[in-house]
Amino acid sequence: MYEATFESLAKHKCPDWFRDVKFGIWSHWGPQSVPMFGDWYARNMYIQDTDQYQYHVRHYGHPSKFGYKDICALWKAENFEPEKLMEQYYKSGARFFVAQASHHDHFFNFASKLNRFNSVEVGPHKDICGLWKAAAKKYDLPFGMTEHLGASFAWWRSNKGADSYGPYAGVPYDGNDPEYRDFYHDNYEHVAKPGEEDKWVWLTGNRKFREYWLAVMKEIIDNYEPDLLYSDSWLPFGENFESVENKDFQIGLEAVAYLYNQSERRFGENRAVYTQKSRKKEIYEVGTLDIERSQLPDISPEPWQSETCIGEWFYNARAHYKRPQHIIDILVDSIAKNGTMLLNIVQKPDGTIDDEAMWILKELEKWFAVNGEAVYGTRPWRVSGEGSSMVKIDGFTEEQVPWQQDDFRFVQKDGKLYAFMMCPQMGKTAVIKNLTESEHVSSVRLLGVGEVAFHQFSGVLVVNLPDKLPTPYANALEIKF
Repeated sequence: MYEATFESLAKHKCPDWFRDVKFGIWSHWGPQSVPMFGDWYARNMYIQDTDQYQYHVRHYGHPSKFGYKDICALWKAENFEPEKLMEQYYKSGARFFVAQASHHDHFFNFASKLNRFNSVEVGPHKDICGLWKAAAKKYDLPFGMTEHLGASFAWWRSNKGADSYGPYAGVPYDGNDPEYRDFYHDNYEHVAKPGEEDKWVWLTGNRKFREYWLAVMKEIIDNYEPDLLYSDSWLPFGENFESVENKDFQIGLEAVAYLYNQSERRFGENRAVYTQKSRKKEIYEVGTLDIERSQLPDISPEPWQSETCIGEWFYNARAHYKRPQHIIDILVDSIAKNGTMLLNIVQKPDGTIDDEAMWILKELEKWFAVNGEAVYGTRPWRVSGEGSSMVKIDGFTEEQVPWQQDDFRFVQKDGKLYAFMMCPQMGKTAVIKNLTESEHVSSVRLLGVGEVAFHQFSGVLVVNLPDKLPTPYANALEIKF
């Protein structure tokens, strides 16, 4: 059994299931999808002059009269069909599934005795996470849940404000209403006083809220037994790059120990994964490092998770989506570096996905049908890749790499090397330079086609390619020695 200490939790081993699945789909969904106006709506609707505030006032009314609690009541999820979606997600390559438990808006997508604003009591009147878990079980997919609650207390200080000008100048927003203080938080300590600058805080120092957060984590773990728990923060409630001696981490350590110990009681060993976002090794080694909308520069000795979205995190009718090639490139680059990828497929407020999202899923389905064997169960090779192109690593910046014909990414499985040709428009040959002279190739197979001719010169492998490649995205060569 694990103790709530860095030393004890660092001894955990990332379970093999997480290393094998490689690709998962995430439902980052909740009441903030209702206006179909993108991310952080619950915060920005209370900040005068933001686009979301302007939309809210003109579409729903002033937030002193029609607040976020009223948006929650509008969320019905009336066409939500989790089994139908899960069938497509499985066909599209997902081998684990993750559902959002609560975003920073403090609305729970699960049955809760700790928060009356949950999807069973308000809005859909459905146990969203419970329905997702049942659908995932049908396809034998590990099931995860994400908590964004840790940042909620300070993040949502905007609901305590008022307009500074206009017809409602000085009229308090509904976050000031004592009747809803349990939902909107008693977080005045984070609200800037007149004349003060708003101070950005992610993880609060409020002791009562920290204890509440821990109670919610235990409720999730006890009632839903997630195989994966994700925090949208550093390990609560410490800040990034702080010393592990900081007592602010203690609540987070208790939650992780509780997750692992409950898993041990169920299985006789820990099979649970915990992900958080601090890149300080002494902190992330209690679980698994999660990297949002970015990559690692090369192979990590520890497994990690890459997470991204096809568009914005919540449904936005104005958003541009990633093309399938970009998604596949992120996946391949991640698994070559010992990563597992989690992809959010945005849902409309009624629970459906739009036609472009379905097209992306169908393209992934076709790609995995050809290349899945080079993804699932693989491990990094001695180098992650070769070639003249690299992914851009710069905060939350994601760009489509203009791959060249010399760009490859490598993984291995069962003594075989898989080389992904990252450029979709290859010429007549593929030239791989990272083999050694002692690695004698016995056969090369282009997945989706079959064996192809090759030549080897002092370690350099030259593979003859057909005129038409099997997919319009990255294609894989199986190399046997």
